[in-house]
Amino acid sequence: MSSRTDTTTWNAGALDQILSNGEALPVLFAQARVLTTDPLIGTVTGADLLLVGRLLAGVGPGITAAADDNAIVVDCTGLTIAPAVVDAVALTAGRGRRSEYSATPAPGNTADLLVLSDELAADAPSALTALLTRPEQIRALVAAGRPVLWSGAEVPGRATAPETDIPAAREPTGDPRVGVWTDRAGFPRQELTPDGRYDETRGGRPHAYRGRHWIDGDRIDYLDDLGFYGVGSSPSFDLAPRVRAVVLPARVPAQPGLSAAALWASATCPSALLKAA
Repeated sequence: MSSRTDTTTWNAGALDQILSNGEALPVLFAQARVLTTDPLIGTVTGADLLLVGRLLAGVGPGITAAADDNAIVVDCTGLTIAPAVVDAVALTAGRGRRSEYSATPAPGNTADLLVLSDELAADAPSALTALLTRPEQIRALVAAGRPVLWSGAEVPGRATAPETDIPAAREPTGDPRVGVWTDRAGFPRQELTPDGRYDETRGGRPHAYRGRHWIDGDRIDYLDDLGFYGVGSSPSFDLAPRVRAVVLPARVPAQPGLSAAALWASATCPSALLKAA
């Protein structure tokens, strides 16, 4: 007997609509028990959960009227919706304010959620355990509003995790971030070169840091020749011509046996760099 969910055709029509319509239509998960883990909303039974694009727009009973707006309806009768990403600090009462809670299936948050049987979801940790140990029993895994698993099977065209370890460098020639950057005091001077390398001068000390870099959207990852990793960002490209901001990377030492993915650091004390003219 297969250990898959008890039906491989669960809401198959709804899945087809979601995949074919992109984010053009809202999606309504209807008549579920919802574990919001939100201290104000709590657990709601017989509830609907409305997704608009990547975000949750509403949760609670009575949202079925949204179907009048051509929402795609996913019937979740007898099932539980739980967060696919759990804020463990919040679950252990470690947040001082409700506004600090993250990853809860509450309006305004990213639509990362699980749909599974009530038996597998006594609480949010149990639901996550089911996802990790029995993914074939998951009715749906939705990441940022898009299905990843459906009826225990991978969704065609689903997003895939980036490869672990050092990624292949993308050809950065022509990228506006290639060039020399410095701060207003001229303390660090960082050059990003078209061959995917960087060379940084700090406090007048040339070649203080040299290594490889990868540009992915607004994110820049660094692997220094000394063996440590760093991360920076370039959030503002709308200042003035030839003056563009980038955030100086925080740096962490490499550790033997750990992949690059395990070592990315957050820029805890960022300083703005400017594109050198």
